[in-house]
Amino acid sequence: MKPYLISIGVGMLVGIIYALLHVRSPAPPAIALVGLLGMLIGEQVVPAAQRLLAGEPITMAWFRHECVPKITGAPPQVPPAAQPTDLAATGGSGGTTPRNPS
Repeated sequence: MKPYLISIGVGMLVGIIYALLHVRSPAPPAIALVGLLGMLIGEQVVPAAQRLLAGEPITMAWFRHECVPKITGAPPQVPPAAQPTDLAATGGSGGTTPRNPS
């Protein structure tokens, strides 16, 4: 029940902000998308603040691994050192054709 109360409270707050900005609701697509982007970016403030409070640095590597996938929706990138380069390790022949086509 608590998430629903929080959701309606935040929705009311956004409605008040829209009214103050003289934007009708539902907002025009461009305004709505920019607002959603702001929400996605804003969600990353909490993990960054927690990391700073824990005394850990905020590095570009951390940001790219933890924040960028959540903001863009893209899967996290595997660092090049973690990717197998040996064909024997991948179990592949290096091509896209099957080994035994029959």
